[in-house]
Amino acid sequence: MTDSELLLDPTGLTIVQTVEVVVPVHNEERVLARSVRRLHGYLEQTFPYPFRITIADNASTDRTWEVARGLAEELSGVTAVHLELKGRGRALRRVWSESSADVVAYMDVDLSTGLDAFLPLVAPLLTGHSDLAIGTRLHRGSAVVRGAKRELVSRGYNALLRTTMAASFSDAQCGFKAVRTELVRPLLAEVEDEAWFFDTELLLLAERAGLRIHEVPVDWVDDPDSRVDVLRTALDDLRGMARMARASFRRRPALPGRPRPGAPGRGLVRQLASFAVIGFVGTVSYLLLYLWLRGAMPALAANFLAQAVTAVASTTLNRRFTFGVRGGQDALRHQLQGGAAFVIGVVLSSGAIGLLAATEPHASHGVELATLVVANACATAARFTLMRLWVFRPAR
Repeated sequence: MTDSELLLDPTGLTIVQTVEVVVPVHNEERVLARSVRRLHGYLEQTFPYPFRITIADNASTDRTWEVARGLAEELSGVTAVHLELKGRGRALRRVWSESSADVVAYMDVDLSTGLDAFLPLVAPLLTGHSDLAIGTRLHRGSAVVRGAKRELVSRGYNALLRTTMAASFSDAQCGFKAVRTELVRPLLAEVEDEAWFFDTELLLLAERAGLRIHEVPVDWVDDPDSRVDVLRTALDDLRGMARMARASFRRRPALPGRPRPGAPGRGLVRQLASFAVIGFVGTVSYLLLYLWLRGAMPALAANFLAQAVTAVASTTLNRRFTFGVRGGQDALRHQLQGGAAFVIGVVLSSGAIGLLAATEPHASHGVELATLVVANACATAARFTLMRLWVFRPAR
């Protein structure tokens, strides 16, 4: 089945939605024909919606474009486009922005991802349940075969995204994604990368715009002949993350039928201001409480009790005023998770006291307090990061 316009089901009552699958390629003459024939045959036999396959050749220097044109002539529902410049992101931007399908998707030419996951990938988009869908190799339900090096790099990169960019999705790099066409167009205008970071940037912008992201566990087998330069790609990804962090205060893209969100940085600025005020009050309270307790007990015990009392109070205040959580629901969980951040503060401040005692056993109370202020500042930064990205992070 192919799509050229809106189709009706046999009753003539329901509009049948269409899907366009893009296969971006660069110098893939060896595997292109076999992979596209396999994908086309699978979709013809099993996929219940009208589809089109588009081969997006980005600046190949071998016979890839010739093979792509041959496949377009041979197979119904297969088209081919050629770009003069290289870049997977550039190829996807070109085809997705011009597509007439309701849902656009892409997959790597090596078909490393099991095709049985394709219908579960696009079905939530066609029903309106979700806006964007990704295959994930990092779900416990996934079956993945790949080398230790790629596994380590992938997990490390996605962990970095979660901790530094507040990403909720688990696998940014899996070459198996789909999105509703009407929603991806305004996002494409915001994405700057034209190569491998394109996926990550698109997902981060989608999250900031409030899109619903659906994840599908996949079976995935590493292509031993892959020519992706893992180190260079990782460095490019890190540069892309740094660029997005610098631009985090720009406005989010407006989406059809939805109000334009405010700048993502505004929430962060407000949270930082509130957290700073509460942190200042908490630090003063902690120091006063520490001095009061210090006259009756050793330094480590006084530090622990002062930290515990102020940590509970700070978590309560930050829950209400910094992160806007009201009511008693999850209050205990928030305190317990805030306790984990408290442990970091105890370790840092206790370690500072211990180090001071070892190096300057006769240090004055003034030096002791100055040391605690520095340690508390480090602990405060760590606590804010944990609270924002873990304790009070809004559910997707």
